[in-house]
Amino acid sequence: MKLVNAIVQDKDATKLANAFVKAKIQATRLATSGGFLRSGNTTFIIAIDEDRVEEVLQIIKDVSQKRKQFMVPPISVEGERTGAFPVEVEVGGATVFTQTIDDFYQF
Repeated sequence: MKLVNAIVQDKDATKLANAFVKAKIQATRLATSGGFLRSGNTTFIIAIDEDRVEEVLQIIKDVSQKRKQFMVPPISVEGERTGAFPVEVEVGGATVFTQTIDDFYQF
C-alpha cells in the first residue's frame, strides 16, 4: 500500500474530490494554508493499493490546473509598506508526496 498526500488550491478541491468519488477512491480532505501566496489549500490524504497509484496521480494531474495570477510583493522598509508593482506568478497545480505504508488499519 501507498500513502498519497496531495496539496491543491481550494479552487480545484471540490472538482478533485468529485473525481475521486467517481473513481471509487477514498480520500480524507483537510483544509490547509501556506505557500508563496499564503492562500487557501486543500490536502487530500489517500491510502491506496500500489497498482492504483498511477491512476490517483493521473486524476490529480488532470484536475489540478496551473494558472496565472497577479500579486503585489510584500516589500516593506522599516515596518512601512512601499509602493511595489504587481507581478504575474504561476499558481495552482498540485504538490504530491507518496510513501510506503508498512501497516494499515481501519477500525
